[in-house]
Amino acid sequence: MIKDIHKDAQSRMHKSIEALRHNLVKVRTGRATSALVDHIKVQSYGSDMPLSQVASVAVTDARSLTITPWDKQMVSVIEKALINSDLGLTPNTAGMTIRINIPALTEERRRELTKVVHSEAEDAKVAIRNIRRDANQQVKDLQKDKQVTEDDVRRSEDDVQKMTDSAIKDVDEVVKAKEQELMAV
Repeated sequence: MIKDIHKDAQSRMHKSIEALRHNLVKVRTGRATSALVDHIKVQSYGSDMPLSQVASVAVTDARSLTITPWDKQMVSVIEKALINSDLGLTPNTAGMTIRINIPALTEERRRELTKVVHSEAEDAKVAIRNIRRDANQQVKDLQKDKQVTEDDVRRSEDDVQKMTDSAIKDVDEVVKAKEQELMAV
């Protein structure tokens, strides 16, 4: 039973790290990537759809994205969605093609984005610590039910702490890599 608790905690910690990676993709680095617009929803035929399902998104060069809608009527809708998004980018429309130019980041903006990265990392660390707490509580509940001994509880807490330390180290590595990417000029 303890092994199942540990497996569950390990998988949840891994998911927290993956969620952090996914969230950090949205942090703009000055380089164009189609992942910048992945989270944008577009009103299409009465429902909100991801941008990637109504248009093709291509990286034309290091500083620009090209969005080509599959339906001519979607151009203005996509343009509005981009303007209303949290990206702070202005789309340029030419016929059926929407181009987004990504400006170079200023030093001040890089520092602000670094703070955002650290905030996301702290959220991931809190999630990992909560997973540790839950796993330890589940093992203590087993002890109350007299299904495991006190020694098993201590060993389990040590194992869960090792998993937690490893996961937090992974979070720090992800943050360090993103910081280097942000600070590269």
